[in-house]
Amino acid sequence: MTEKMIAVATVDESNHARASTLKKQYDFLGEDLARRGIKIDDVLKKVSTFGVAVPSWGVGTGGTRFARFPGGGEPRDVFDKIEDCAVIQQLTQATPTVSLHIPWDKADPKRLKQSASRFGLGFDAMNSNTFSDQKVQKHSYKFGSLTHSDKATRKQAVDHNLECIEIGKELGSKALTVWIGDGSNFPGQQNFADTFTRYLDAMKEIYAELPDDWRLFSEHKMYEPAFYSTVVQDWGTNYMIAKELGEKAFCLVDLGHHAPNVNIEMIVSRLAQFGKLGGFHFNDSKYGDDDLDAGSIDPYRLFLVFNELVDAENKLKNFHAAHMLDQSHNVTDPIESLMLSAIEVQRAYAQALLVDRKALLHFQESNDALMATQCLKAAFRTDVEPILAMARLNQGGAIDTVAAYRASGYRAKVAKERPPSGAGGGGIV
Repeated sequence: MTEKMIAVATVDESNHARASTLKKQYDFLGEDLARRGIKIDDVLKKVSTFGVAVPSWGVGTGGTRFARFPGGGEPRDVFDKIEDCAVIQQLTQATPTVSLHIPWDKADPKRLKQSASRFGLGFDAMNSNTFSDQKVQKHSYKFGSLTHSDKATRKQAVDHNLECIEIGKELGSKALTVWIGDGSNFPGQQNFADTFTRYLDAMKEIYAELPDDWRLFSEHKMYEPAFYSTVVQDWGTNYMIAKELGEKAFCLVDLGHHAPNVNIEMIVSRLAQFGKLGGFHFNDSKYGDDDLDAGSIDPYRLFLVFNELVDAENKLKNFHAAHMLDQSHNVTDPIESLMLSAIEVQRAYAQALLVDRKALLHFQESNDALMATQCLKAAFRTDVEPILAMARLNQGGAIDTVAAYRASGYRAKVAKERPPSGAGGGGIV
């Protein structure tokens, strides 16, 4: 039997007070959708099977380059992180997997698997770390990792990624995500072509050791920590990498890793169309790579991304994009932010399922720009909360996730069990 971190009675009590109202809201929405030729139960079924992975590092308090302010009850180790992830899954029923970051989460794989299986959790993509130095490593990544001018440093970075694959194989993971901070801060500091060649050569070594049923996700980022040039800086470079490596290599799209006002949904369409869209790191941004809660700034853009994903699902065979949250929670309870973010991603998916694609195609083909965009707006403006809440209720989750979480007193409980992490310092968690 799957263990629960929050008492079932607490969730049931929270749901009991809201179930009657939810039923009325669900039925009312069902009638409205029926008039539009949409069966609400069909949408509910798809939403109920949708999942987004929780990053292990996301359950700790984040920070900026200037400061970090620890919160009460922060995870002491990866096993505390798994418990917090279990809370998120219990209440949302939308986050069945955890994505680990090595070496932050390095532990006995058997113990990790046992810990996750207590709560019915699985493991998503493995994440390597060659963007910061660890105490035990011999060579520094200050001037690069997979692209470093020193061969021994490059080998160390490659070996670390291979270690992540081995750990992932024991955990049942099926993907490796590689993001590097390699780049330069001054013109002339690096030779662009030579650096990229070294990157491709190193990635080919990693790719060669990838199991047959695994995927390799390369992640691009325009800037930070390098502020003049970044080796894997945009989706075009990322696409070249995936094509160069082979059929198991795909591009990972982080919503914050783009220049302001870039049309991310079009990038999604392009990568999907040519078979190289691997998945997403969901978050939101106002100015740059802010790592804000998904849907907190631009929910319409999130919807437009999912509009392209649903279109790809309808058109492409064996299309499967991986979904993961990747956020920094500086001033909120990370569990609350992650719960609401998972729901916002789920919301965008549900809204995209409501798009009248036959009508949209007609407006597109007849060049009716106004009605085409109104077709999308009609789906986006629909309040799908009753569908999301019903999906949670039917699977044992909470109708109101934050209300149930706060009623449980979970944060206060773990704050007593987990010693304070001390004063905050600079840098994110």
